[in-house]
Amino acid sequence: MSLKNSRLRLASVALIVALSGLAMASPAMAATQPSTAAASTGAQEQAPAIPTDFVDLPTSALPADSEPHEFTVTYRNDSTAARTVAPQLLVTSPDAGPFLTPADVRLERRTAHGCWEPVQVGTQTGTLFTDLTTAQRTLPAGETLTQVYRLTVVDPEAKGTVAPRVALYG
Repeated sequence: MSLKNSRLRLASVALIVALSGLAMASPAMAATQPSTAAASTGAQEQAPAIPTDFVDLPTSALPADSEPHEFTVTYRNDSTAARTVAPQLLVTSPDAGPFLTPADVRLERRTAHGCWEPVQVGTQTGTLFTDLTTAQRTLPAGETLTQVYRLTVVDPEAKGTVAPRVALYG
């Protein structure tokens, strides 16, 4: 396994652990626990889902020409059942640095209406990433997920790799 793939896997595991820890320990989560009345009726709050696998899609060099570039994340659910999936775009830094920061890029996502909306990116271990929890959706059997992102590199000195992928749940 290459160092870059190891770093991507480490960043993924770290993100999953962080999300799990936030779900368990966050004061905001504690404030949203079901009331006694809700608990007595059997209503329960669900913990955030954790990906069980990732489908890595072809990577490309980070375009540093300050022009917007489109990246498409596509996944076909070839199973016989609906599946929860989440498209994700990773932007990894060079192994030896310098490490990218969210201010180095501008990322947008195409909505179902064809408009562009800004996407916040997180950062960990030199990798910028889109949030999985807000990108989750149920993909019916035989259907195809297509999510288009538009990435503009703000810092012309930035170097890295764009790595689209799909998180699979359950």
